[in-house]
Parts: sequence; structure tokens; C-alpha cells
Amino acid sequence: MQAVVNPTLEGAKQLVDGEFPFTIADFRMIAAILHGDAGIALSESKATLVYSRLAKRLRLLGMESFRDYCALIESKGGGDERLHMLAALTTNVTRFFREPHHFEHLKTKVLPGLIAKAKAGARVRLWSAACSSGPEPYSIALTLLSLLPDAARYDIKILASDIDPNMVAEGLAGVYGAAALEPVPTAMRDRWFKPMAARRGEACWSAGDDLRALIAFRELNLVGDWPMKGQFQAIFCRNVVIYFDDATQAKLWSRFAPLIGPQGVLYIGHSERVSGPAAQRLQPIGVTTYGLVEPAR
Repeated sequence: MQAVVNPTLEGAKQLVDGEFPFTIADFRMIAAILHGDAGIALSESKATLVYSRLAKRLRLLGMESFRDYCALIESKGGGDERLHMLAALTTNVTRFFREPHHFEHLKTKVLPGLIAKAKAGARVRLWSAACSSGPEPYSIALTLLSLLPDAARYDIKILASDIDPNMVAEGLAGVYGAAALEPVPTAMRDRWFKPMAARRGEACWSAGDDLRALIAFRELNLVGDWPMKGQFQAIFCRNVVIYFDDATQAKLWSRFAPLIGPQGVLYIGHSERVSGPAAQRLQPIGVTTYGLVEPAR
């Protein structure tokens, strides 16, 4: 005879042996909220990570259990804390010129044609769709400036968006230490960044005005509403959808496709692949690089 599991007892099982009680029911509630708010899928194998990142919030709030924390984030007045929870559980791994083959492709295959169009008066828009603390959009801008030093004179803009307001604020501040800027060639750094006073013994640089002028930082949830109406000639959405389930991934690719202009390009992460209906319109043209296929007339 198959054993009958009492769901109440199962949900009360402790997942982590730590300072605060943390049950399966607590984890599942947090995972459901994170999936609903941001599209991120969490398995129970991530329980220790969730505990370690949110325990800091419980201490700050003076709470004694994750049950109390879950009650807060589910309450009408818990909206601000849901944002803090989202920020704590969002992975923000980034660096300048990460996956350099994308920037080489942008520089040699995409930007020359776009620059010619911009000089003729055309509108050019690029999008860093999960910009984290800013190295990706700044890398896009640096690549552009290497070909067109006066790019700010033309109708060229880079949208840099992220779900985490803390990351958007860091990108907008545009201040980076020597270690973060190591992938940036010295001549490029010295031209487009301004030296600042050292922080914690590390030399720092601030993005210069010409570099900042190309980028608009905005808070944006990729599974929420998108206010953008126009198209982009290149979209970077890299190492993001790996945190989504298959259905959410397919939906996101399908939302990107109509926003990519003629001959437009989508750059994705090294372990990602375009899936679902969008795979008919977005075809591989290089390593984790997709081009828009125009529908037959």
C-alpha cells in the first residue's frame, strides 16, 4: 500500500538548520512569489541560498522566523519588502566586455552600418535588457565610441534596464574600481572615464559625460509590462533566461522578436538558446548570436 503523506507535516519540515525556522512551506511561498513577480524559477536545491540571502533581511527587520517574513511579503503593506527580497535573490554577475565575441561582432558586423545610417539622420537604438550594475551597457557604449567618438551628437541611444533598482542606481552612478575596469583597455579607460579618489585603497574611475550621454538607465521587469514602442537594432539579453522556466523563456523570446528591427541582432548567454515560436524568426548567425528573419511576403 502506498504511504499517504500529510501535506501539513511535509510543509512543516525544516529545510535549513540555522538561526531562523525555515520550512518547506516557507520556501515554496517565497519561490511562488519570486516566480510570479520576476519569472525566476527556484528548486528546493536553492533553499540554502535563499536562507543565507534572506536571513540578513530577517535580522534587519527584527523577525524571528521565515513564517513571519512570508506573512509580511504577502501583506498589503509588504510591497517594499518584496522588492528587497527580489533584490536579495537576484543574481548579479557581470563584468566589462563579458563574452567578448559579442562585442567583436557588434563592432565589425553591426555598428558600421548603423553608424552610416545615424550619420544620415536615422534613429539607432540598442538595449541591454538585464544591465545589472552597468558594465554591459557601458561596454556597448565603449564599443560604439571606438568607432564614432562623437556618437552623442547623433540619434543613438542605449537603453539599460534591470529589475533591481539597486543595480540601476549603481549603473547610473557609473563608478567602478580598478579590478572591475581591468578588462577595459587602458587607453579606452583613460579617454572615457575620469579618475576619482580611491575607495578602500582601490583606485576608482567615473564614467565621463560623453559615455553617460549614450545610456538611459531604467528599472524594468522583463516579465512585466514594457513601455517601449519603437524597435532596437541590437538587444543584449544574456545569462538571464537560464533562471526562468521553459514557458517563461519562450514567452520572453516571443516578446523580443517584434522589437528587433530589420537586420537586427539578439545576443544571448553562452548556455541559452532561443526556443518556442520565436525560433522561427530568430535564427543563429554566430555563437549565441541571433539574426531576425523577415517573414515571407
